[in-house]
Amino acid sequence: MLKKKIAIINCLFGILMVAITGCEKATTVVINPGSSITTTMSFSNNIIPILSKNCALSGCHASGGHTPDLTSANAYNSLTTGGFVKANDPDNSLLMLWLTGKEAAVMPLGSGPNQTINADIYAWINQGAKNN
Repeated sequence: MLKKKIAIINCLFGILMVAITGCEKATTVVINPGSSITTTMSFSNNIIPILSKNCALSGCHASGGHTPDLTSANAYNSLTTGGFVKANDPDNSLLMLWLTGKEAAVMPLGSGPNQTINADIYAWINQGAKNN
């Protein structure tokens, strides 16, 4: 009887260990993805298309959804006045922390970090996060 209880406890312990090790967030390390981009990034031409395709979707960052509102009409004001972007400081901008998975789950959800998107947004913030 004692051996049976010990076996059950060991089995439960093994299952618990497998479950715990499977529940960890992968560390995402992105080092200055857009610092080498010298082309002037335009909010309307480069950033809005990224946000419209990946973020401003129903149930995500569209009007009435999660903040910030990243619809083309509201994105710039939402990002800059909402504290999500620190012009000239992409490494400390909340937007970049989300995109790289350093703040929470990597955005956009389910896609993992996208180096091209991250580089363009990083470069735009690094260049002053202008509404151009």
